[in-house]
Amino acid sequence: QNAWKECRTALLQEEGGFLARRLSGGGAVFHDLGNLNFTFLLPQREYDLDRQFAVIAEAVSMLGLKTERSGRNDVLAEGRKFSGNAFYKNGKQAYHHGTLLINVDMGKLGRYLNPSKAKLQAKGVDSVRSRVVNLSELSPAVTVDSMKEAMSKAFAKVYDRPLTIMQTEELDHKAIERLRQRNASWEWNYGQKVPFSAEFESRFPWGGIQICFQVENGIVSTCKVYSDSMDWSVATMLEPVFPGCHFEKEALLAAVPDRLEIADDIRHLIATQI
Repeated sequence: QNAWKECRTALLQEEGGFLARRLSGGGAVFHDLGNLNFTFLLPQREYDLDRQFAVIAEAVSMLGLKTERSGRNDVLAEGRKFSGNAFYKNGKQAYHHGTLLINVDMGKLGRYLNPSKAKLQAKGVDSVRSRVVNLSELSPAVTVDSMKEAMSKAFAKVYDRPLTIMQTEELDHKAIERLRQRNASWEWNYGQKVPFSAEFESRFPWGGIQICFQVENGIVSTCKVYSDSMDWSVATMLEPVFPGCHFEKEALLAAVPDRLEIADDIRHLIATQI
């Protein structure tokens, strides 16, 4: 997916959040400490979506709620989505992971997952935004801890085998650090080969302006500026400064030349629409 099309990346960063790109498909999701996440890591010969979804249904049932599946990816309670799921296969291995909305800050979820004001036309696919619900809203008995316990018990029941807890010291911490460094990098999260265009447009006392960016691999490749300003030099001063910039707020703001009389207006336009 195109990160800029899926969520308000600049606002997320300003408020202390982090963007993370996963290998599996589907649209953007919001994570905080009220969102319990799970992953089934399996050899492909044991990969069975019905069985895996049965673990979720059994766990929620243990806490007094009924579930239903919607399409291939979602799980609902009382007609509202509380679990979105995504899938990935590589060679003989596969995984199925998803969200369990327990007590998520719905205000932040809605704020960050709204696309920016920029008009984006991208090759990434629009996500379907569903009506969502916290399970704690439907039953006070559901907490992150109670759901952790229920998922463990449900897994043991559905797979009919004893549960073994892996200890932290058993993990390959060097491999984890290599993955952390890759997943935290700008190149991984934003530098994907998803070309798209973005348009920032507004009107000021001196006239209207439209700044059109073509972006490739997260970098502005070309820029075209249209304006009905009496100062014809606005376009010629702006068009050359953006190519080569990362398509992110701070980089674009820094590229605006101070010698431009309307520099503050241009920076305001970018800051409010990216």
